[in-house]
Amino acid sequence: MQINRLFGIIYILLDRKVVTAKELAKHFEVSSRTIYRDVDTLSSAGIPIYATQGKNGGITLLENFVLNKSVLSENEQNEILVALQSLTATGYPSIDITLSKLSSLFKKGDNNWIEVDFTNWGRL
Repeated sequence: MQINRLFGIIYILLDRKVVTAKELAKHFEVSSRTIYRDVDTLSSAGIPIYATQGKNGGITLLENFVLNKSVLSENEQNEILVALQSLTATGYPSIDITLSKLSSLFKKGDNNWIEVDFTNWGRL
């Protein structure tokens, strides 16, 4: 479970930039101390993550940090996200989390790329 939480922390930080340990602890249902240990683990692994104290403090990544996603072209990234979005329209279970993570990774803000209406609009 820890590896999922570590990746989850990175995805959240890529999306939101600054998050408090308390917010992360609540999200992952662990203690704030566990989050600080996770930050130490990520830092030891070479991820440029740090925590600042004070009113506007929190946990953040260095501004120029980018996960290497050059394996996929811009078009391929869009195709993956469109495919995942189409699965949500069919009621496929638990795809929203994956879609959110990949959207953050690809730095795509809006997930509502397609909308599918399954009503029988041809029948009266």
